[in-house]
Amino acid sequence: MCFNSFFFLFFFMLINFFFFVYFIMNGLSVFFEWEIISFNSMNIVMSILLDWMSLLFMMFVSLISSVVIFYSKSYMNSELNLNRFIILVLMFVFSMVLLIISPNLISILLGWDGLGLISYCLVIYYQNLKSYNAGMLTALSNRIGDVMILMVICWVMNYGSWNYIFYFDFMKNDYVMFIISFMIIIAAMTKSAQIPFSSWLPAAMAAPTPVSALVHSSTLVTAGVYLLIRFNYLLIDMFFFKVLLFLSILTMFMSGISANYEFDLKKIIALSTLSQLGLMMSILSLGFPDIAFFHLLTHAMFKALLFMCAGVIIHMMNDIQDIRYMGGLSLYIPLTSLCLNISNLSLCGIPFLSGFCSKDLILEMVSFNSFNLMVFILFYLSTGLTVFYTFRLIMYVMINDFNLMMIYNLYDEDYIMLNSMFVLLFMSLLSGSFLSWFIFSYPYMIYLPFNLKLMVIYVSILGSILGFMVSNMGIYSLNKLLLSYNLSSFLCLMWFMPNLSTYGLSYIYLNFSQILFKNIDMGWSEIYSGKGIFNILKNYSVFYNIYQMNNFKIYLFSFILWFMILFIFFFI
Repeated sequence: MCFNSFFFLFFFMLINFFFFVYFIMNGLSVFFEWEIISFNSMNIVMSILLDWMSLLFMMFVSLISSVVIFYSKSYMNSELNLNRFIILVLMFVFSMVLLIISPNLISILLGWDGLGLISYCLVIYYQNLKSYNAGMLTALSNRIGDVMILMVICWVMNYGSWNYIFYFDFMKNDYVMFIISFMIIIAAMTKSAQIPFSSWLPAAMAAPTPVSALVHSSTLVTAGVYLLIRFNYLLIDMFFFKVLLFLSILTMFMSGISANYEFDLKKIIALSTLSQLGLMMSILSLGFPDIAFFHLLTHAMFKALLFMCAGVIIHMMNDIQDIRYMGGLSLYIPLTSLCLNISNLSLCGIPFLSGFCSKDLILEMVSFNSFNLMVFILFYLSTGLTVFYTFRLIMYVMINDFNLMMIYNLYDEDYIMLNSMFVLLFMSLLSGSFLSWFIFSYPYMIYLPFNLKLMVIYVSILGSILGFMVSNMGIYSLNKLLLSYNLSSFLCLMWFMPNLSTYGLSYIYLNFSQILFKNIDMGWSEIYSGKGIFNILKNYSVFYNIYQMNNFKIYLFSFILWFMILFIFFFI
C-alpha cells in the first residue's frame, strides 16, 4: 500500500510539473465545467480551474505527500493498521487537491470540510486523552471557518451562481462583497491559525510525526493563505485586510517569543510554522499575493523536512520529545543532523537557501513600501526571533552534551527515512531559485539604502548571538534579569491563548450549569418532586404504622372511620 501510494503521488507530481511548465510558458489558464446532472432547468455542475498557481501547488502537495508516505513505511513500521493510516493521508491529499482546483464555493467547502475532518481523525490517531483534547480543539476551531464558508455560499447566491471567480470585477464595491470578504478572511484565519485561533496548531502536534510534516506544516495550514490569494483581487482595498495585517504580524511576533520558551521539539517547530504563516498572511495583506505564494511553497519544503528530522530524532531518543534530554546528536547521526541544520538555516533565511529567496524578498518589500514604524519593527523583530529560537534549538539538540542515559544506541542507517529526507533536502536547497525564475519571469531590483538592505543580516546576527547565549545560560536566569514571573508566564503560554480558547470559553457556561444542576436538579426540584413526595408518604406511613401497632382501639376505630367514609362516598 505504501509503495503504491508513493508511486501514484510521485507520478501525479511529475504530470503536474510538466503541465505547470507548459501553462506558465504559454500563459494558459483552463476552466472545465463538468455537468453532473441536468434536470429541467436545474444544473449541477462541477467546475475545475487549472492555471499555473493551482498546478504548482498541486505539484508541491503531491511531492510532499508522496515523500511522507514513503517515510511512514519506516516510521510507522510497528503500526498494525498502517493501511488505514495511508488511506487517511490519501483522503487528505484528495481533499487538498479538491480545494486547490476549485473556482466554485461548493467544491471549496467539500475540500475545506474534508481537510478539517481528516485532520481531526489524524490528530486523534494515537488514542489518549491528550490527543482527544487536541483533536476537539482543532476540529472546533476549524468549524468556525467552515461555518463562515457556508455563510459565504448563502451570500454569493445573490449573484446567481457559486463560481466566485467570474464576479471579481463587478463585485468590487458591492456592500454584499463587504460581508463576503469579512467572512472569507475569518475562514482563512481559522485554517491558518492566526490570532485569536492560534492555539490549535501547537495542540495538533499530538498527531504522528508524518502527519505533522504533511498536514500541520505545509498543506492544511496553508489552505487559508491559498484561499486569500484566490480572493485577493476583491480584498485588496478592504478595511479588514488592514486588521488582518495587524493580527498576522502579532501572530508572527507571539509565536516567535513562545518558541523561545518551549522545550517540546515538535511544539517549537509548530510555533515556527505559526510564525511563517503570520509572515505569509502579512505580506498578503500588504498586497503581494505572488510573494506570499512563493514563500508558501519554499516554506512547505523546508518545514516538512524539519518535521521529518524531528521524527527521526524522537525515534532515536526512545520517544522523548524534550530537547533538554538531547545534545551532541551531530556526532552520532550526521546525515539527519545535516538535514535538520540545512532546513533550520533555510528557515532563518541564510543566503542561497530556499528560505532566503522568499523571506529576503518579503522583508525588502516591507522596507520598500511606506508602512508605519510598528509594522516595520515587528517584521524585523519577528525575523530576529526566528533566528533566536533556531539557534537555541541547534545548541540544545546538536552541540550541548547528551543528556538521556548512559547506554544508548543512535544509528543513522534507516535508509527509507533518509532517502525521503534527501528528496526534500534537495528541494530545500533549490526550490527557492527554481521558483523565483518561474514565478517572477521579469528581472526585479529593489533599491534601498545600504543599512536597510543589510537590516536582515543585522537582526539575524543579533538573534543568533542571543540564541547562543540563552542556550548556555538557561532562560530562567535571563528572566530573573529582565522580566517578572507574570510577564514571562504570559509570553511562555502563547499570550494565554490556549487557556482562553478552551477553558476561557467554556468556564462561564459550565460554571452556570453546575450551579443550576446543584440548586435546581439536585435541590428544589428534588425536594418538590420525587424525593419530596417519597418523604411525605414515608413519614405518614411510619406515623400510621406506629398507631396501628400500639393502640388496638384506634386501629378498630380507623376501620369504622374508613367504612363510614366509603358508605358516604358510594351511597349518598
